[in-house]
Amino acid sequence: MHFITCSAGAVIGSILMFSFGIWPESLTLLLVAMGIDYLTGLAAALAEKRGLSSVVGSWGLARKGLMLLVILLAHRIDVLLDLDDITMGGAIYFYLTNELISITENLGRSGVPLPDRLRDMIEVLKKKK
Repeated sequence: MHFITCSAGAVIGSILMFSFGIWPESLTLLLVAMGIDYLTGLAAALAEKRGLSSVVGSWGLARKGLMLLVILLAHRIDVLLDLDDITMGGAIYFYLTNELISITENLGRSGVPLPDRLRDMIEVLKKKK
């Protein structure tokens, strides 16, 4: 069993290294933010007494998976054009910003107090979308 577990870890690690290259800390932060966004979205739905929807939840997870596919594509473009992860970095920070805005919105919907300045900045960013 130990051999199978180690072998599976090696295969998964190899796939991830091929897909994303050297794993940047920004990608780890994005994955953490994606998890927090999902959980705060659940909390917001419960706080608003809308209940949980498997369709909405599944769509949220699918969007996050698609974001990771775009980042994978950006990394492969960087490899092809020898760009030192410029394209991948831009994609990661784009999605990270989006996740942080979403987390903040979810906290507001959950009733967590937010500074007025932060709330105003989010409204400006939402209007620019």
